[in-house]
Amino acid sequence: MNSEKELIFTNTPNILTLIRIGFAPIVVGLLFIKDPMWDLITAVLFGIASLTDYFDGYFARSQKAVTIYGKLLDPLADKFLVISALVMLQELGRIHPIIVILLICRELAITGLRALASAEGVIIPASKTAKWKTVCQMVAIPFIMVKQGLWGIPLYAIGHILLYLSLAISLWSAKDYIVDFFRGIKEKRDKKPKY
Repeated sequence: MNSEKELIFTNTPNILTLIRIGFAPIVVGLLFIKDPMWDLITAVLFGIASLTDYFDGYFARSQKAVTIYGKLLDPLADKFLVISALVMLQELGRIHPIIVILLICRELAITGLRALASAEGVIIPASKTAKWKTVCQMVAIPFIMVKQGLWGIPLYAIGHILLYLSLAISLWSAKDYIVDFFRGIKEKRDKKPKY
């Protein structure tokens, strides 16, 4: 890839990522209203923000617009949005704090592991299981926001099932990252010339 292209900030994928970051405080603020109608509006906005995650990746690939900024901001935007919503839903008593703690600690551990690997010159890409984890969370969270349900559909209960599923996937995919980390470090060390 052209190194100048990698340094462009104002392209479509990065703008979508910034929009997703901007949604995080809006979602938190609207949940403070504690009104069923506003909960539904918040869930819709969270869903729209979640869709930007798909589209920024799609445009980055189709327009060959992958940038250094995007590589940094895209995973951070996801974490800002999801963690903000999880903490707020826990504050509202809709999610058990242990679930929130486990999900956040897993994110911190894997982010730290990937940063350490990167410092060693080893790139650990997002695993397929981790992508399923993100999808489960992006669907579970707005469902949990709509506690009263919709058209007789028990969204709150479905959201909790999906959240527990995302927790299981999170912990399982953490194992993949740890294995990839040690494998990558070993391969890197084995390639070093021995004098």
